Amino acid sequence: QVQLVESGGGLVQAGGSLRLSCAASGRTFSTYAMGWFRQAPGEEREFVARIWWSGGAIYYGDSVKGRFIISRDNAKNTVYLQMNSLKPEDTGVYYCALRTAPTGEYEYWGQGTRVTVSS
Repeated sequence: QVQLVESGGGLVQAGGSLRLSCAASGRTFSTYAMGWFRQAPGEEREFVARIWWSGGAIYYGDSVKGRFIISRDNAKNTVYLQMNSLKPEDTGVYYCALRTAPTGEYEYWGQGTRVTVSS
């Protein structure tokens, strides 16, 4: 089993920045990729960013390209999401997820951290 714990959410004004962290523990040797997703009130969950644990290939959702940066610290089993130039539409609960295979569903999810961007 793998446990994921997010932190770093909060309230920020539009144009500001926040940095989210997600620490993984447990059977982390099986990690293939980690990702960030978000869900706004009344909306479906949206893909934000993904990073391969080996090699570091990175992918972003169209709505965050050029503003968000995903990174990892393999030694700490932690993935980060640096969010810059935040907009009110970035408001939501941000979830960290982990996948043990190159394709398919993310098997493990964190509890989420709330981000609120005020206009």
